[in-house]
Amino acid sequence: MVLMEDNYSLNAHNKEEFPPAHTAEHLLNQTMIKMFGCERSSNAHIERKKSKISYILDHKPSRQEEKAIEKRMNELIEEDLPVTFEFVTRDNVPEGVSLDKLPDDASDTLRLVRIGDYDVCPCIGKHVRSTSQIGRFEMLGTNWDEEKHSFRIRFKVVQ
Repeated sequence: MVLMEDNYSLNAHNKEEFPPAHTAEHLLNQTMIKMFGCERSSNAHIERKKSKISYILDHKPSRQEEKAIEKRMNELIEEDLPVTFEFVTRDNVPEGVSLDKLPDDASDTLRLVRIGDYDVCPCIGKHVRSTSQIGRFEMLGTNWDEEKHSFRIRFKVVQ
């Protein structure tokens, strides 16, 4: 793996992420994939005070499953996993890394964000250096849309 300083931009974007919440979004995406076999969210609104993110699931998670999500997130944060960046060309993307959500005009060189051995995905946003800098993950509430099978999580990170 090639680690490089992240001091230049490959692709411009119009967001100014709050790095702790944005990094938590990566952890939450992978946690949901591992727990429910779903895809990464394509509907996230990540902010400093409160964030919301939705997943398409095959069932409404139980209260125990919701508590397990929050518990797992805080375990990952406490593990102090390193957050690193790797630059690759599109034809050298590791197996299992999806490029489906990249914009059509994304460059041939991509920045992959790795969180320990837990998650890797293309991303140009700002992140913390290790998961312990996220703070505590608090699930504020959830909503289930039975028709769409959409599970929305509202959360915040407390530093």
